Amino acid sequence: MSTAQDDRTSLDTTAEADVAEVLPGPHRSHRHEAPPTDSELEAVFRPVFERIAATALERELGRVLPFEPVDWLREVRFGALRVPQRFGGHGATWEQLLALLIDLGAADPNVAHLYRGHIAVVEEKLTAPPSSTRDLWLSRFGRGDIVGNASTEPGSTPLLKKQTVLAPAGDGWRLTGRKFYSTGSVFADWIDVSASLEDGEQVNVLVSTDQPGVEMSDDWDGFGQKLTGTGTTVFTDAVVEPHALQRRSERLTYLGAVYQVVLLAAAAGIAQRLSEETAEAVQTRKRVYSHGNADLAREDPQILQVVGEVVSAAHGARALVLSTVPAFARARAEYEQTSRAGTPSLEETYRVELDVYRVQVVLADLVLRASTHLFDALGSSAVRIGSALDRHWRNARTILSHNPLVYRARVVGDHAVNGGIPDLVGAVGVATSTQNKEPAQ
Repeated sequence: MSTAQDDRTSLDTTAEADVAEVLPGPHRSHRHEAPPTDSELEAVFRPVFERIAATALERELGRVLPFEPVDWLREVRFGALRVPQRFGGHGATWEQLLALLIDLGAADPNVAHLYRGHIAVVEEKLTAPPSSTRDLWLSRFGRGDIVGNASTEPGSTPLLKKQTVLAPAGDGWRLTGRKFYSTGSVFADWIDVSASLEDGEQVNVLVSTDQPGVEMSDDWDGFGQKLTGTGTTVFTDAVVEPHALQRRSERLTYLGAVYQVVLLAAAAGIAQRLSEETAEAVQTRKRVYSHGNADLAREDPQILQVVGEVVSAAHGARALVLSTVPAFARARAEYEQTSRAGTPSLEETYRVELDVYRVQVVLADLVLRASTHLFDALGSSAVRIGSALDRHWRNARTILSHNPLVYRARVVGDHAVNGGIPDLVGAVGVATSTQNKEPAQ
């Protein structure tokens, strides 16, 4: 194995080449770029989404990880949607990203979900102060690099602590630890990893997956979202570039809202797909019940009512996700202005968090009800495994279990009654007070 110094030199040389490939100089000045039109983006991505949708059921039934769909999306630089055009991206707006993410979720929610960590990291780099490091990462994303996620640790990791350790090695860093829920990492070029320095300080690093010190496993055994690559990742003395470290205090203040709205967009996509499948099944169904109201299901007013309710739920879910766009715009403006002025403010960050929480509470009810209500419009043949209509509930339930709704609703209620604010630091682990206690019998 090469030394840390040799590895760092090699990575730094590659990094400089990455920037030079896109920019005439490491400090190219910013220029205004008009975002693409919705129709331009549709022309690029609609055919790919249709291709993904056409093979989604086959992947679901065979548990085939979507490496091919990710490659198709890489070819059209879906991961570079928000990356400025001068770095090789599309320069799309936040609203355009969310709209396309919902459509991708309709094609295959696994694929939409696996971009969660990537979208968050890209957004963080977009809001970072101008620097050669920022240019480096945006150029990498512009050429098609994808970021996975590895934050949560298995077992008895203490709450708000990390057992994954980042240690200095020569002029660079080495990472050692074990993560679970590594969504998207098996498809990724980089992984956004949370870790602790030797003094306990919390940091995040972007780690290249193309090295022997990173081992990824597809051992996620959930009943839904089975194809997101959400499994175990083991880091053993993994090399970390010196400019790939970010301290917790430097992270984007409203990053939690970004992570959450990606999940909500995927859930809204599920609602979109299940409403389409319900309408199609009713439209083509020939068998009817003797106690029904018409000779064809598509002419039965009660069946049409069910379809209308399911379709309306999908419409509402999409509208709810897109309704958060203004709050994100205000949060970004506040973050950039106050960061430059050196007077940090969190007013709009709290507002966008609360906005997303409110949407989460309502959207969850809409999508989960629709995913079971659709069976009221169909016969018992709809529960056969081949149609996999149960996947919509399983996938939505899995997505919406990431952050417990009861806690979100409590925070919203506390804000309405007492002016309470959300906690911007979220974590899962074992409370210190219970670490040495025996489990209840």
